[in-house]
Amino acid sequence: MGCCLKFQGDLSLEIVHKELVILKLPSRRFGRTGIDIPLLSLGGMRFQQDWKELEPNEITFKSQEEIELIISKAFDCGFQHLETARHYGTSELQLGWALKNIPNEDLILQTKVPPKENPEDFECELEKCFDRLQCKKLDLLAIHGLNLSEHLEQTLRPGGCLSVVRRWQEKGLIGHVGFSTHGSTDLIVRTIETNQFDYVNLHWYFIFQDNEPALNAAVRGDLGVFIISPTDKGGHLHTPSEKLLKLCAPLHPIVFNDLFCLRDQRVHTISVGAARCEDFLLHLKAVDLLHRTDKLFQIIEQRLIQEAFSILGKTWVSSWRDGLPNWQETPGEINIPVLLWLHNLLEAWEMDGFVRARYQLLGSGSHWFPGKNANGLDKEVSEKELKKVLINSPWGNQIPDILRKLKEKFGGKDQARLSNI
Repeated sequence: MGCCLKFQGDLSLEIVHKELVILKLPSRRFGRTGIDIPLLSLGGMRFQQDWKELEPNEITFKSQEEIELIISKAFDCGFQHLETARHYGTSELQLGWALKNIPNEDLILQTKVPPKENPEDFECELEKCFDRLQCKKLDLLAIHGLNLSEHLEQTLRPGGCLSVVRRWQEKGLIGHVGFSTHGSTDLIVRTIETNQFDYVNLHWYFIFQDNEPALNAAVRGDLGVFIISPTDKGGHLHTPSEKLLKLCAPLHPIVFNDLFCLRDQRVHTISVGAARCEDFLLHLKAVDLLHRTDKLFQIIEQRLIQEAFSILGKTWVSSWRDGLPNWQETPGEINIPVLLWLHNLLEAWEMDGFVRARYQLLGSGSHWFPGKNANGLDKEVSEKELKKVLINSPWGNQIPDILRKLKEKFGGKDQARLSNI
């Protein structure tokens, strides 16, 4: 049974009968864009019938009806920022139809287009966005997946993809330009420091804080900060482990993680991907608790940290990253830093489902999730070869056995979908 929520003013939230009604979500200034963006954004990856681009006549009435119901309820809940992407299957097409049927004069609309070697191909993709979304202007456009240096070069070189965007901006068709990324922290910082972008979509959650330097760079450059997929990529918090539920009690792990992100003033908005109306409830609860749960949040945060110390040891927690090679320097392209991170999540908080999905994605994730898992250890790659590149790690003798344990547990044939990156 779902509960129903209503804001009184900007922040207070109360249960009201069985209707989910929000007058207004609190907002923050989205960096140099100057846009007042709600703390919660509506992510469009799940608003699609298929990952393939179907013909309009292939979209079912049921699929479209479900999407429009969720969007209508989201608007009732105060969501004003809606973001999707060119290659989220039928998302742009179906959202275009939905927005015609559910107009919202306060809507902040964003889509994302990947960079192309040929800027004419990029412009063609941009035209498809406008056609499918049936919009006259995009408030926000992100260059999607700036994950490699070559993507940045394709974007910034004279006559490149950003030149196309600037031309469209001059015509009043695009408001502000940003970038989304799954790339290395160094690349993200370098991209921010080009001073060519107004905002950034990136990963940063309680379980993954590596992009801290990118947040600081965004503050220095006055960029808007949009956190990608905090529920799914933040640890499959929609299906948390029993241990994680206990450690986060009385909060749900989704609420705890939302609070972790939103308590930080460097963050302006986080994505909520909804497959049903009930999916909004925990995120709305987090917004309501944002300024009223400091002590409880700190207790839970320390509880999680202490459990990691207890299971893994303080010495390991403080030094496991030291001296690790990157995946390009490792035999078999084994991504040791990512695999050890997954090991930590598994051992400390029993996040089996998330770890399995991420482990199996390694090797098939391309530049979105690079490197390979440990399946090649003792086959293509010997322990002796591995230890050569672990010479600077204080844990070089233990790491091969840790990788073997992951391989034994998750090294089956199941593969995670690239679309779920």
